[in-house]
Amino acid sequence: MQENFIIHPEYSQIATKLHDALTRFSEIGEYVTKGERNVIKRVEIDGFSLNIKKFKTPNAIQSFVYQFIRKSKAKRSYEYALKLIDFGIKTPFPVAYFESFDAGLKESFYVSAHVNYDFDFRVLIHKPKFKNRTEILKQFTQFTFRLHENGVNFLDHSPGNTLIIDNGDNTYDFYLIDLNRMRFEDMTFENRMHNFRRLWLSKTMIKIMAEEYAKCYGKSFEETHAMMLKYSRSFQKAKNSKKLRKRRRKNFL
Repeated sequence: MQENFIIHPEYSQIATKLHDALTRFSEIGEYVTKGERNVIKRVEIDGFSLNIKKFKTPNAIQSFVYQFIRKSKAKRSYEYALKLIDFGIKTPFPVAYFESFDAGLKESFYVSAHVNYDFDFRVLIHKPKFKNRTEILKQFTQFTFRLHENGVNFLDHSPGNTLIIDNGDNTYDFYLIDLNRMRFEDMTFENRMHNFRRLWLSKTMIKIMAEEYAKCYGKSFEETHAMMLKYSRSFQKAKNSKKLRKRRRKNFL
């Protein structure tokens, strides 16, 4: 069994204890998320509060690919977080990643600093009367614009992947999570509007955000709104159609 354990220099003092925690992952910490694909646990080590994400064990083909051809999700998450921080974009601080190999990738973990956030973007979708919602949407749009200006195409720019902290002075901080699917490239206007599609925006949200993005980018509101609406509705229609087909198949069986 081969291991690859990389820890950020700022956390080198807990390297031994963190490595031990990773090898005993099933026994330690408290669950934050226990999904079919990935599991996240929170642990405390020498006063540091950390989140450990264990990625789903890949199948035989993926296992080979992740050892010899493509970087693992854990390694990508760590490296992408460092890039975001270099750009001045907030994300929970990347502490470490761990990979174990045995004729392919067997296990992989990404460790980040725990962030005490107030809510995530999903709240703004489900609660139209959420306090200061319009201002939060405007600032979130500015945040997304900064992503695009830095050439960050966050492929999982979806409601659960942005944590929000209320600073109490009418300003908000936004933290990206679930980082393993990104591309770093020049973002055309069409790519930028396409990047909003997964956020499941309502008509009102699209109007607010299109107006703000148009100001940031220097495009007309009409053009920005039309393209943002086009991609958002196309994505929602495809997702709803897929759900309907699944429901019909289930009822048929």
